[in-house]
Amino acid sequence: MLSWLGRAACRDLDTELFFPVGPDGPGRHQAEKAKAVCKTCPVRRQCADWALTTAQEYGIWGGMEAEERVLMRRRERSAASERVSVQS
Repeated sequence: MLSWLGRAACRDLDTELFFPVGPDGPGRHQAEKAKAVCKTCPVRRQCADWALTTAQEYGIWGGMEAEERVLMRRRERSAASERVSVQS
């Protein structure tokens, strides 16, 4: 299930980089630095999918912060709900 981890751009980096200390100041800088690593990652999509599927509450996964993942899940649920409404 997590076979993609071995190909992740972050595999040899300190995991603390991907868990910023806060949303502002040094934490914002840390998050941007982590996202820059994610942009180069060949398994970014698998990482993001895993974080969404397992409802990760903390950290940068697949280039997304927790708040971004919450918004994505809401959009996906809304779109699914709209598809059901249209089919009915």
